[in-house]
Amino acid sequence: MSEKIRVLVVDDSALMRKLIPSILARDPEIEVVGTAMDGEFALKKIEELRPDVVTLDLEMPRMDGMETLRLIMRRAPLPVILFSTHSKEGAYSTLKALALGAVDFIAKPTDAAAGHLEKIADVLIEKIKVAKRATGRKLPPATVPIDPPVVLKKGARSTAAPTRIIAIGVSTGGPNALQYVLSQLPSDFPCSILVVQHMPEGFTEMFAKRLDECCALDVSEAKSGDLLLAGRVLICPGNRHMMVRRMPRGDMAVLSDGAPVNGHRPSVDVLFHSVAQEFSLATVGVLMTGMGEDGAEGLGVIKAAGGFTIAQSEETCVVSGMPRAAITKGHANRVIALEQIGNFLASQYGSERLGEKTDKPEKDRSDKNEKNEKLDKSERSPVSSQRS
Repeated sequence: MSEKIRVLVVDDSALMRKLIPSILARDPEIEVVGTAMDGEFALKKIEELRPDVVTLDLEMPRMDGMETLRLIMRRAPLPVILFSTHSKEGAYSTLKALALGAVDFIAKPTDAAAGHLEKIADVLIEKIKVAKRATGRKLPPATVPIDPPVVLKKGARSTAAPTRIIAIGVSTGGPNALQYVLSQLPSDFPCSILVVQHMPEGFTEMFAKRLDECCALDVSEAKSGDLLLAGRVLICPGNRHMMVRRMPRGDMAVLSDGAPVNGHRPSVDVLFHSVAQEFSLATVGVLMTGMGEDGAEGLGVIKAAGGFTIAQSEETCVVSGMPRAAITKGHANRVIALEQIGNFLASQYGSERLGEKTDKPEKDRSDKNEKNEKLDKSERSPVSSQRS
């Protein structure tokens, strides 16, 4: 029998220090070895108890969660799951804490103070198990600054149609990974990028703003009707699905309140199926770090439609479930390390311009089938020219 996952619960609320351990006690694989009411006590108990995973409230007196996390990562790094509030301030602090090294976060229910934690019980247990498995997996050194410098944008926003549609799906470990990839792309990048990041409602707006500040591209939270433009990045809002539609006034993003898919809303599979159907050969699918299998099937649909597919290499993922599922199923044209994804996209697709002919990546050329040969001409045209 494997050893139990040893958890330290850090929260200034006496009620939370009682409720969280009672929830975790339901799972035979988890053992709560202690609790702490603030950061100072937490650091002492980490030395004493040597937990495998820490759950950490960000808002505490004396030493808050941010400073506690900073010291944990400096002294003896271990997996940390954050508890955050549903607010702009909470979202900002959470994203900053993820950049500091926290593995993941959970948004406290709005009625948590009344003791209502049932709705997050299963998610919390699963995230603790994932955090334990993620021990030792990190981003390449010094890739994601905690307070990234604000990037000056070029004066006029592009209104040009994109040469390709790049759809990215990501979950656990995604905020830092996406920031790293997008920061490598130049302001004149001619593709439109659509992102599904598993993240609760209320957090994606702040996430998009943070990315926009540190990337040369224009990044925003998607709204229904947003046009797909060259150099534009749209982040799917939490608790919505994102799809694409080809309309007379332009290709656009469309949001939906459809049922969760693979247990998620937003779902990567929903986006991947949609871009494959609408843009086929002009689609690039990228599946990155995350637990579960959301997006694996959709990546296969993109590949079957003639698009090019990329999976992040397992060793550079915080959690490798999603890309590993796609790789195992044979749905990835290329498996690429995190630190190389941005440069690969820039080198393969950054030089494309409207009306120019471009070659597909070497691996994709070798996989061409008869269907691709017939549609070769349409593949190498801007996506706006493919509208029927």
